[in-house]
Amino acid sequence: MNKKPKIEVCFSPKLYGHKLTTGKFNTVVVDILRATTSICAAFEHGVKEIIPVSGLDEAEALKRQGYFVACERNGSVIDFADIGNSASDFIRDDLKGETVVFSTTNGTKTINQARDAEEVLVGSFANMQSLAEYLTASGEDTVIFCAAWKNLFNLEDSIFAGALAEILLKNGFQTVCDSTLAALDLWHLAQKDVKAYLAKCSHRNRLKHLVSDKDFEYTVKQNSTSVVPKLRGDRLVVA
Repeated sequence: MNKKPKIEVCFSPKLYGHKLTTGKFNTVVVDILRATTSICAAFEHGVKEIIPVSGLDEAEALKRQGYFVACERNGSVIDFADIGNSASDFIRDDLKGETVVFSTTNGTKTINQARDAEEVLVGSFANMQSLAEYLTASGEDTVIFCAAWKNLFNLEDSIFAGALAEILLKNGFQTVCDSTLAALDLWHLAQKDVKAYLAKCSHRNRLKHLVSDKDFEYTVKQNSTSVVPKLRGDRLVVA
């Protein structure tokens, strides 16, 4: 009898080192506002690969080498960067087929922290169904890793974790921890009107003057792309 793969939700980077999942597993990194949503948008619109960078010094050094750089801290575009961290920033013809260096307050650090996984994947509402299908086909235990906000719990990543977990449970996965159950409960509260629910979250209000209504609409729209970004070496590519 085949053993059911397990789901674990990790609500913060501070908790990742304490996760229960060991051995061979996949990690899905989630930063709904905005990094992982923007990564999906970038690949959907033709970017070839993305180099996720944790620190500003490394991002600036790669800029000097001639790379196109998307970079923000605390929501604002860094002065040496070409663009910031909104999905619409990546919808431009000159990025098709190009490599982009990407550094953000939370998301790219979380991607690099997750390198102990067999595969590191990027999740958002935009690619939720395709991602769930990929994980189901893989059949491996899965950690849904919320980038959060400066190591603090946030609603948007946790709600997405519940949404993805619900699909995976229907596809034959099982839960392993209370955090998965809590994420599911949050999703059940939010699912009737995700936009309205997320409109009240602290990070949405923190970014309100930086994230357009159009970008927010893209963020909460489900299954608008089939791309599944994954880490290959030091770069994100489409799986």
